[in-house]
Amino acid sequence: MFSPYYAWARRRGRGDPLHHCAVNAVLYGPGRKRWALTERGRDRLQRDAASLTVGPSSLSWDGNSLTIRLDEVTVPIPTRLRGTVRVHPTALLDRTFRLDAAGQHRWSLLAPCARVEVALDRPSLRWSGEGYFDTNAGDAPLEDGFERWDWSRAALSPSLGGGAAVLYDVTRRDGTALSIALRADPAGRVEDVEPPPPLRLPRTRWRVERTTRSDAGHTASVLRTLEDAPFYARSVLSSHILGEAVTPMHESLSLDRFRAKPVQAMLPFRMPRAAR
Repeated sequence: MFSPYYAWARRRGRGDPLHHCAVNAVLYGPGRKRWALTERGRDRLQRDAASLTVGPSSLSWDGNSLTIRLDEVTVPIPTRLRGTVRVHPTALLDRTFRLDAAGQHRWSLLAPCARVEVALDRPSLRWSGEGYFDTNAGDAPLEDGFERWDWSRAALSPSLGGGAAVLYDVTRRDGTALSIALRADPAGRVEDVEPPPPLRLPRTRWRVERTTRSDAGHTASVLRTLEDAPFYARSVLSSHILGEAVTPMHESLSLDRFRAKPVQAMLPFRMPRAAR
């Protein structure tokens, strides 16, 4: 959805989304980040009800877990990122939220709680821990419908029932807003909760605005900025949600920045397109 090639094709009236596919894989480590996001055409795409293949990478669902097989080349420094990621949901949900009044953009919460197993060959790395799985779908360009959004997901303490808190704040292009606040337990029960008060976070080096929410009387801070792009930021926070101290994964997206011509011109450096 952030493909500059797709945006250029749409402006020429030839926007076929299946001709602009990619698997994004990012590995964050001490002092180094590996980023892979290579776009490929329709001839490198295969899909059916249980699998999706884009070039050399694939995703498959066996009814219980999602297996992601990665075989990508990172940018801007070319290195191989190869291995397997398995996502085992503790429960599957079927809950979809309309992000705009017309229902052109939807967000589906599929597995707010999951166990993830990572086994990489390049680089050699093994890891397991907690994960999350959702999906967005839409019938119109994001930048036409929204100005910005902030999203976060925080694991809750097992001693207090476990599960996760998910916050989603959307500012639409027509000036209206949507705030979603959810508490999900490992068994798949989801409860709508009152959104905590909003808080501003420091802007990124690219001056992207970041906001979050934290319980009344509590603050929030940025522990680490993992991704600092001209229109997008991914961060690890410290905050307080649903009565407990948490460490959320947080994302901020500026669609005003994304649609700007200088940003569109920079995107191919992070998202190359394969000849085949």
